[in-house]
Amino acid sequence: MKTVLVEPLTISKEALENYGKNLKTAGNDFAFYDTKPTSTEEWLERTKDADQIILANTKMPEAVIEENKNLKYINIAFTGTDHVPVDLAKSKGIIVSNAAGYSDQAVAELAIGMTINLLRDIKKADWGTRNKMKTSDFLGQEIAGKKVGIIGVGKIGLRTAELFKAFGADLYGYNRSQSKEALDLGVKFLDLDELLKISDIVTVHLPLNDSTRDTISERELALMKESAILINCARGPIVNTKALVHALKNKKLAGAGIDVFDTEPPFTAGEEILDQDLALLTPHIGFFTRESMDKRAEIVFANAEDFLKGRDIKTRI
Repeated sequence: MKTVLVEPLTISKEALENYGKNLKTAGNDFAFYDTKPTSTEEWLERTKDADQIILANTKMPEAVIEENKNLKYINIAFTGTDHVPVDLAKSKGIIVSNAAGYSDQAVAELAIGMTINLLRDIKKADWGTRNKMKTSDFLGQEIAGKKVGIIGVGKIGLRTAELFKAFGADLYGYNRSQSKEALDLGVKFLDLDELLKISDIVTVHLPLNDSTRDTISERELALMKESAILINCARGPIVNTKALVHALKNKKLAGAGIDVFDTEPPFTAGEEILDQDLALLTPHIGFFTRESMDKRAEIVFANAEDFLKGRDIKTRI
């Protein structure tokens, strides 16, 4: 058997070596790389004869699945799976799993942080302090008492709801199903239009697929209060960027906190969202904390060992 980690996982060299020893004792050859593959040819060279491929968030070419006849398992060290040809893999009997749960806290905390930053204008206040602005220039708002609409009340959305509740917010949710945990927390489920109309803060926590692309576009943004803010720490294409830019330009929203984009930063060309003063932007860091990277490695390498030993994979999708 052969396992290949095709890109780095942001863990220490010592940790990687320890995980590697565990895999090798399972009767498996383990190869790893400390750079991301940058071409299909590089992907194919690295994964040749692999039974198991471990990757993070680098887009996997379909050719890896089509041409690798030994491949039995794709072990994704990420929550989202839209960068992997999952349907193609499954059609060939290849097992696919993700690392669900590793970044729930990290993403939820960033959503809260962006909300506080926008409501208190912290970014501008830092600049203002250095440039002789006054206290009276920075009248802010509190989360307490605000209506928070959570679009996608899965594990990350639920953790985000828990944190907002701790600040004293009223919770509203939009989801395909209503979990007992969310109902017990006090989340009131509404249809999307109603949620958008009443919410002071809207935070997006959906996966990206054909049904969720452009969930928030021109029509949906027009339903929101002009005093409302929008947070997207999920996937860029869930919120239509052109429509969001138009809303911000015309002050149809009070602000937006955006961690995810149609393409991954750094941008190779000018993006109109970069010019919007009402937007708070971060380069897809929601998942990226020391704690979440360590937790991710634990999940991924446990899955790797389970596969090699013929056990059920806990985060199989």
